[in-house]
Amino acid sequence: MQKTISLIPSEITTGQLHSYLLGAVGPRPIAFASTMDEKGIPNLSPFSFFNVFSANPPILIFSPARRVRDNTTKHTLNNVLKIKEVVINIVNFELVQQMSLTSTEYDQNVNEFIKAGLTMLDSDLVKPFRVSESPVQFECKVTKVEALGKEGGAGNLVFAEVVKIHIRESILDENGSIDQFKIDQVARMGGNWYSRANKGMFEVPKPLSKLGMGVDNIPEEIRLIKMLTANDLGLLGNVERIPDNNDLDEFIATNDQIRSIVKNKDTRELHRIAREYLDNNKILSAWKVLLINTELNGNTRKN
Repeated sequence: MQKTISLIPSEITTGQLHSYLLGAVGPRPIAFASTMDEKGIPNLSPFSFFNVFSANPPILIFSPARRVRDNTTKHTLNNVLKIKEVVINIVNFELVQQMSLTSTEYDQNVNEFIKAGLTMLDSDLVKPFRVSESPVQFECKVTKVEALGKEGGAGNLVFAEVVKIHIRESILDENGSIDQFKIDQVARMGGNWYSRANKGMFEVPKPLSKLGMGVDNIPEEIRLIKMLTANDLGLLGNVERIPDNNDLDEFIATNDQIRSIVKNKDTRELHRIAREYLDNNKILSAWKVLLINTELNGNTRKN
């Protein structure tokens, strides 16, 4: 068993706790929040305590936390408490450095759009400006602000109901959906680290509409194969049934490579091929290879 440290939040400093939380919970999407004060002065600031929480009604929530060092509140929070409107702009890789610059704590009267070299674009239904360079912009009405505490580090949940969405056409696919590669989003991690989504994207197919048989139904001799990871077992368990003898016979009969390996009883090569199938998401083929491997290792067939 690997060594771990165990912590009680109240027994470490808020700064330490903040660091652990942000280092462990990520990557986090970024709300590039545009607000306005009662004098009409724009403010633009990023927040990584952010996500979408409802589609009907469409609700986004982000959280401007109280500053840890001196327990003061941020301009964004002050603004949405007075002018209950916000534009949440999505951050892509092209924007990341300018976005980072706006996180600087400028004075209330400083316009971060100008400081970061970003273009203010009039909104249609709310007062705050949109970021023209952002690939998706959500005009929102603030329906509620819920304080989670009064001390430094405490969050303030801003409930923002989307009233209009603006999407750059160039990030859409042929079906009119947002192309997850074209949007090129970035996400926040711990410390100074970010993640660029389309450089590290991988697909996890949703579980079957019918029940997958589950990892618990994978034969023990397969579950204990050392090369199989927990993710591999999850993939293998997400099939309706284990391939039967007829499936294996047909697979061997139509696959010269497998037939040769079976003849030579090369179990190491079968492991390599199973690994290749798993890596390419060919789960049923991986199943068949693993079952053939168990047969070569002396396990008898079960109809």
